[in-house]
Amino acid sequence: MISSSKFWIIFFLSIPSFLLSFIEPISSSGGGDHGGSALIGAGCGAKPILNSASLKNRSIGTFMSGLESQSCEVWTDACSEAILSLAKRTEVVDWLKKVRRRIHENPELAFEEFETSQLVRDELDRMEISYHHPLAKTGVRAWIGTGGPPFVALRADMDALPIQEAVEWEHKSRVQGKMHACGHDAHVTMLLGAAKILKDREHLLKGTVILLHSVDPVLAAAAAVISLQGIVSREANPLDSQVVSVTSFNGGNNLDTIPDTVVIGGTFRAFSNSSFYQVLRRIQEVIVEQASVYRCSGTVDFFEKEYTIYPPTVNDEKMYEHVKKVAIDLLGSHNFKVVPPMMGAEDFSFYTEFVPAAFFYIGVRNETLGSIHTGHSPYFMIDEDVLPIGAATHATIAERYLYEHGE
Repeated sequence: MISSSKFWIIFFLSIPSFLLSFIEPISSSGGGDHGGSALIGAGCGAKPILNSASLKNRSIGTFMSGLESQSCEVWTDACSEAILSLAKRTEVVDWLKKVRRRIHENPELAFEEFETSQLVRDELDRMEISYHHPLAKTGVRAWIGTGGPPFVALRADMDALPIQEAVEWEHKSRVQGKMHACGHDAHVTMLLGAAKILKDREHLLKGTVILLHSVDPVLAAAAAVISLQGIVSREANPLDSQVVSVTSFNGGNNLDTIPDTVVIGGTFRAFSNSSFYQVLRRIQEVIVEQASVYRCSGTVDFFEKEYTIYPPTVNDEKMYEHVKKVAIDLLGSHNFKVVPPMMGAEDFSFYTEFVPAAFFYIGVRNETLGSIHTGHSPYFMIDEDVLPIGAATHATIAERYLYEHGE
C-alpha cells in the first residue's frame, strides 16, 4: 500500500480523514506503550487489562461453549486443523453468514457505524468477551486471554461506501446510496468469528489477543493540469512508482462568461514518505508558478490541519513471515499468494508506524457465483464460503503468535 492524499487547487487537496473502526488501540496516545510486543493487524499498548466501570462483560454464554479444545503444548498441524474445524462447524458457518448479511443490509459510512457497532457489542456480550466502548465515536476494543503480555491484535474496518449497490440479491443494501463495496461487512464478521474461536480456546492462550473492531483562470487551470503530469513523467525515478491525478475541474456552469475562479482537485500517491513529500512540495510549486504565468494567483490546500495524510503501508518482515507460515500450514502453499504493491491508500498504515504489523487479504473471488468485481464496484460481492476460512486464519495468526512468543 502507498502513501496517499487528495487535493483541491484554487487558480484545493482534500485528504480522507483517518478511520479507525471496530477496534482502537488501548492507549489514545501515539500507538501506546507497546513495550516491544509485535502485533498482527493493528496497534495496541502492551498494558495489562484492568476492569473498570467502562468495561463490559455480560454472562450470556458463549456460542461454542462445551466444545473440546485441542491442547497445543507443541504447535503442530493438529493445532491449525482444530481451529479450522471449529470455524467450519455448520452452526458457526450459518451464524457467520447471518451476521455478515445483517451488516451488509444496513451499511453505515465512516464514523456513523452506530448500528454496526451495537451489533458487534451484542455479539461480544453473547460470547462473554470484555470490551471498551466508545472509541472514536463507534470504535470497540475487545480482548481475550490472560490480560497480560505478550499482546497481539486483530483489526477490522466497519465502514461502508457511498455507492448504490447494483447486485440484485436477497440481502441487498437497504440504504439508498450506501453499500459495503469493500468487504468490510465480511471483515467484521471474520473478526467476530475469530473472537468466537479464541474465546473457546481461551484457556490455551499464552497472552492476550486485542480485537480492534479521509487573466483567464480556465486557461491557467488547464495549463496547471498539464504541468502537474510532468511531476511524475519528467521528475520521478521510473523505478519509484508515483501518481499525480487531477480528478475534478470546476469553473462553474455558465457557458457565456469566463469564471473568476476555477477549482481543480485530485489525488497523489507514492510508495515512500520521502517521495510523497517531494511530490507534495512540487505540486505546491507548480500550481503557484504556473498560475503566475497567466497573471493569475494560485493556492493549494492540503487540509493537513483537518485531515490526516496516509503514510505507506509496509509489512514488517517478521510479521509477514508469521502470517505466511500460518496461512500455508492452515490452507496449503497453493492457497498462499504474494500480492504486488498496490496504489490504494490504507489507514492500517498508521499502526505500522508504531508497532510491527502485517496487512493481508482473504481471497473472495468465485466466478461461478459472479464474485469477480473489485472493491468499490457497485457489483462487488463475496463468496460467503470464505467466512469460516477468514475467521480461522485470524484466530490462528493470533493464537500461534502468543504460543511462540509467550513464556
